[in-house]
Amino acid sequence: MPDEKVKKKIVISAVNLVEGGPLTVLLECLKYSSANLADEYEIIALVNRKGLCPFKNITYLEFPESKKSWINRLYYEYYYFSKLAKRLNPFLWLSLHDITPNVRASRLAVYCHNPSPFPAISFKDVRWGGYKFILFKLFYRYLYAINIKKNNFVILQQDSLRKRFRQLTGVSNIIVAHPGISSEIKVSSLSGDENIFFYPAFPRVFKNLEVICRASEILLKEGIDNFKIIFTISGTENRYAKYIYNSFKHIKNIKFLGILNRDKVLELYRSASCVIFPSKLETWGIPITEAKLFSKPILLANLEYAYETLGAYDKVNFFNPDDFRQLAALMKGLINKTAVFEKIEAKAIPAPFSQNWRELFDILLR
Repeated sequence: MPDEKVKKKIVISAVNLVEGGPLTVLLECLKYSSANLADEYEIIALVNRKGLCPFKNITYLEFPESKKSWINRLYYEYYYFSKLAKRLNPFLWLSLHDITPNVRASRLAVYCHNPSPFPAISFKDVRWGGYKFILFKLFYRYLYAINIKKNNFVILQQDSLRKRFRQLTGVSNIIVAHPGISSEIKVSSLSGDENIFFYPAFPRVFKNLEVICRASEILLKEGIDNFKIIFTISGTENRYAKYIYNSFKHIKNIKFLGILNRDKVLELYRSASCVIFPSKLETWGIPITEAKLFSKPILLANLEYAYETLGAYDKVNFFNPDDFRQLAALMKGLINKTAVFEKIEAKAIPAPFSQNWRELFDILLR
């Protein structure tokens, strides 16, 4: 009996992705790989813990120590993974978390979705992020650059970032890849008489939760109280979360549910009346895409990233992310059923560009 053909190996490295939008990117990548690539390739995923990843046809290697310190993370990326790559001999090594490891592969690609290096440091960063957060922002700019020119492909989520990233790193082999979200998560929408505004976000300073809280105060002062705000924070995650919780816990209309599993988040999309996304800084904005899948009205920060993420949609209104009065007026329109939405058309993205994981892997593997 002849030997079976030896499969080429694809290594998907994501040892630091455990929550939020980055975890969604990992899960969608693995879902596509499991269903569409495993017959031809051996898929090996380097993850923080196996319990995060339910997909078959993939070999999982766990690295739970990677999140415990930056020393551990750098040890894996620049030393241990070099030895691992020699043993595995991968055809494609795809690093899904910004850093280009010290590895050799026939194809090397890095997926960059951390926006920290791009904005200037603000007073709020200093106040609520603490010195570690400031050092992280400064340090991350240099981590992006290490080994970056070794990659065959650098992957960004938005065309609007391409020019800025070229200036930051000097690379030109950049693919813009819009994160494909599986349409299978789409379920029938469910909204009752209660006006539920949902904002799924981990409490980073730039997520701008306070603009929603301030808008809620305006509504309550006007005697409008038939609404609910749902946040996926508890107030214990970090200094910024503690500030938000302590400042606005007296508002009974705001519910602090803490970090939720994926199924619960999807159920909240289903029951929400509207998704608010006031973030001031994103390389994408996964909740915008997910809100579209549920055909929900969206109140969206009037910023460049938001238009590309949104694409074509006819249930959206934009607001200045610093203007809580403008947001309150838009929320009032939804509560009173008088809202008039904008209709937005998608803009063309120049090549190289992929709209989903199939198109991205076609580029990476061809």
